[in-house]
Amino acid sequence: MSQLEKLLLRIINNPKTVRFEELDKLLQRAEFERFQPKGGSSHYIYRKDDYHMTIPRKTPYIKEIYVKRAIEAIGDYFSKEMDEDAD
Repeated sequence: MSQLEKLLLRIINNPKTVRFEELDKLLQRAEFERFQPKGGSSHYIYRKDDYHMTIPRKTPYIKEIYVKRAIEAIGDYFSKEMDEDAD
């Protein structure tokens, strides 16, 4: 099991203690593009195809609702990747 898979499982099992950097790593690995609006905003926008979501950078942990939305969005990508590794 790779470090990325371990991180994903830890986030799924405990979505209340996820740091922005951890979620950012997973979203970028799932081929989401990250944008930050100009003007020093603390919100980041992630886009992939027609789907987009906004996640505020909050320390120390991101709110659970944002983590759950991100897990739903990247679930398909990582399930395909894990299937390919199993073959």
